Amino acid sequence: MKGILLVAAIFVIIIGGILIYRGLDLAGKPEKLPTVKTMPEKILEGKKIAMVITFKDFRDEEYFVPKEILEKSGVEIKTASNKTGKAIGTDGGEVGIDLLVSEVNPADFDAVVFIGGPGCLENLDNENSYNLAKEVISKNKVLAAICISPVILAKAGVLYGKKATVWSGPLDKTAIKILQDKGVIYTPESVVVDGNIVTADGPAVAGKFAEALIKILE
Repeated sequence: MKGILLVAAIFVIIIGGILIYRGLDLAGKPEKLPTVKTMPEKILEGKKIAMVITFKDFRDEEYFVPKEILEKSGVEIKTASNKTGKAIGTDGGEVGIDLLVSEVNPADFDAVVFIGGPGCLENLDNENSYNLAKEVISKNKVLAAICISPVILAKAGVLYGKKATVWSGPLDKTAIKILQDKGVIYTPESVVVDGNIVTADGPAVAGKFAEALIKILE
């Protein structure tokens, strides 16, 4: 008797499985998920950007993340610094320098982007950077800065009357005060766009910073 019941149970399971399979087959297999594009459309093909970094202790994420995003969008990147050779980031990233800050001609670029980091104000807070920032604005090109580097733009006078953001710490609001003293409308947001000027407050928003640049250059 037990043997008959066991055989019957197996038979029911087999028939049930067949019916379920046929039901699924008749209903149609689920559509294959769309393939995610690994490379965004090169919507900025032909655009050129100069990224300005300190030769020592630039913030890696603030350079490499936007650079990758912008290059995937078709932008040609040139890297400028206060020295030629191979620049080193705070996390050990290495970048070959294409030209000095004093050699950057804004007429050759669609945008100039200043990158932050511990060595930024030590090596880039000078007349070469100020002159470059002022010339970028005079030629109606896009000017951008992230982390502590908006301080350079403020000292150059190009942020006067403009909305901008900058890095600050819980116990260090020095950069904010510098901006305000230079007539900048400090805006406590992660990324701020005012006309042709884009500023961001640190490495955590490096991707959003790049997206803002793409939008304004599009």
